[in-house]
Amino acid sequence: MKLYYLPGACSLASHIVLEWIGATYTAFEVARDQLKSPEYLKINPGGAVPTLVEDDDWALTENVAILHYLAEKFPQSQLAGTDARSRAEVNRWLGFLNSDVHQSFKPLFGPASFIADANQHADLAEHAKQKLHRLFARLDERLGQSTWLGGADRSIADPYLFVVLRWARAKKIDLTGMQALDGFFTRMHADEGVQRALKAESLG
Repeated sequence: MKLYYLPGACSLASHIVLEWIGATYTAFEVARDQLKSPEYLKINPGGAVPTLVEDDDWALTENVAILHYLAEKFPQSQLAGTDARSRAEVNRWLGFLNSDVHQSFKPLFGPASFIADANQHADLAEHAKQKLHRLFARLDERLGQSTWLGGADRSIADPYLFVVLRWARAKKIDLTGMQALDGFFTRMHADEGVQRALKAESLG
């Protein structure tokens, strides 16, 4: 397998899962200015990361799809839940991260895509940060009840949370008092698979 990634992007979640499941793979960094290049668009027409390419050249895009594919291909990892309810919990929080949290960072990463007037970018950023504070408070509440997002065992949702927590720290989102999130971040950062993925992406 091949994983195409941008360092620190949401593709880091798939990178971590590849380490967790012990898959044989090769990781290829895609520079930001190459995402829309003709060469990369042949692999991923959306010009985004991650892309997972199997040995028969079948290419899979979209982070959530890749995470589920890896969990199903390596069922012994039990990263997608073990019964109907635990699978539903994994999907609940994976969906929340992908649809709510990830999307709420976009005004911080590319404000001009939302408002052309640069004078309004500061207000847009503040609104986004307030929204993200509320979203992370929900995640903190969940982790105050359970060690991992999906329940007692880690899942494909947890690397995604780790990624957006890295973004939150970089963008100075107010996470004051969210001790469960702090504990989660510490556990994840100390994990050997996470460390290998971070090192591979020159992130730590």
